[in-house]
Amino acid sequence: MATAEVRKRIWGWYFFDWASQPYATLLLTFIFAPYVKELLNDGAAAQATWGFGVGLAGIVIALLAPILGALADTSGNRRGWIWIFSVMYFVGAYGLWWADPNNLNMTFVMTSFAIGMIGMEFATIFTNSMLPGLGPKEDVGRISGNGWAFGYLGGLVALIIMLALFADNAVTGKTFLGLDPVFGLDASTREGTRAVGPLTAIWFAVFMIPFFLFVRDPKPVRAPAGAVSAALKDLGRTVKGLPKHPSLTAYLASSMLYRDALNGMYVFGGIYAAGVLDWSVQQTGIFGLLAIISGALFSWLGGRLDVRFGPRPVIVVSILFLLLASVLTVLISRETVLLMPVPEGSKLPDIAFFFVGALIGAAGGVLQSASRTMLVRQANPARMTEAFGLYALAGKATSFLAPMLIGAVTLFTGSQQIGVTPLIVLFLAGLFLIRFVAKDGDPASWSNAS
Repeated sequence: MATAEVRKRIWGWYFFDWASQPYATLLLTFIFAPYVKELLNDGAAAQATWGFGVGLAGIVIALLAPILGALADTSGNRRGWIWIFSVMYFVGAYGLWWADPNNLNMTFVMTSFAIGMIGMEFATIFTNSMLPGLGPKEDVGRISGNGWAFGYLGGLVALIIMLALFADNAVTGKTFLGLDPVFGLDASTREGTRAVGPLTAIWFAVFMIPFFLFVRDPKPVRAPAGAVSAALKDLGRTVKGLPKHPSLTAYLASSMLYRDALNGMYVFGGIYAAGVLDWSVQQTGIFGLLAIISGALFSWLGGRLDVRFGPRPVIVVSILFLLLASVLTVLISRETVLLMPVPEGSKLPDIAFFFVGALIGAAGGVLQSASRTMLVRQANPARMTEAFGLYALAGKATSFLAPMLIGAVTLFTGSQQIGVTPLIVLFLAGLFLIRFVAKDGDPASWSNAS
């Protein structure tokens, strides 16, 4: 049984997911992304802009993530890195307040968004690498699932607050509850909706306090002279040695593709609904509530299935459900559902896409939780932070490709529906490669590694 000190450390670790989740929930998907569509007043143009902006941030993450992970293994000071990237998260999120429709600087807005996103992703590398130290191997799946579920709950609470008290309707100027935005925010300049940036930043700052109070690394040491060079050499050896570890290599390749597709669904879900179904920010927020509730419930359930069956079958089933969701997404528009025409004014497309949102939330939460558990089984225990850096690289090496492909295809065809079809191909490729992944990795390859 875990001691009170261990339980405090686990709960402190959970609070990173609670604190950071609103960046994905409020900014990346359900509030700020559809607001960008309203700013540009063109669904296809907004989807293209969003794709290129997120894609460029993905390039930065892909290049630096494994280096940072390797360096952290050399110095042991993960908390220090988390502090740095937490500041980036705060500054980037807060900067979205200046997305003023009357004085719009889209370059500044997307730069702020990218800074915060990079901070979130890099901080997550270091917090994920702490997972193996939170409990014995047989409990890691449960702890990971609980963390995702707790994070989804945090995103849900933040989204409810945003919809009820801040997010103003473009036509009525009222929040979802029919109220004026709180604190005297001016709906005519969309201050209620723009407040999503400061709210996300302040939420993160407040709820990271339990993490920094209760989560401790082993005693950190000052990085020795030549630490960066040593980290890069170790990283180079790890990358060159990947062919000796076929299960890990296949897993990194598979996860690179299916997580890229999943992130694409998150990145474009809100902006797709706003453009194709002509949803308001508030309607997209309700879509988000359904996705988050199903995500929290199934993340908790998925953690228990992970413990019982192992992460590999959980990952496979999750990908199959996400494939279904991606196909349904392409086949839903205001005029048709599953290629069948619907009457003008029909609510069927809305109901169908609400179902898709719940499906994405459920399968996506389970997939992310089981994926980080799977890495713990695949990686060298002595180089776990570096492994999560490689995992981030695998997740981000093509993450710029999916948004940019979606942006380019959308721009070329002028169709948001056709624009998201690359996601189907990525899920299929990831599903094919997972068959080469051993359920418990190949620990003998690490013990025999030079």
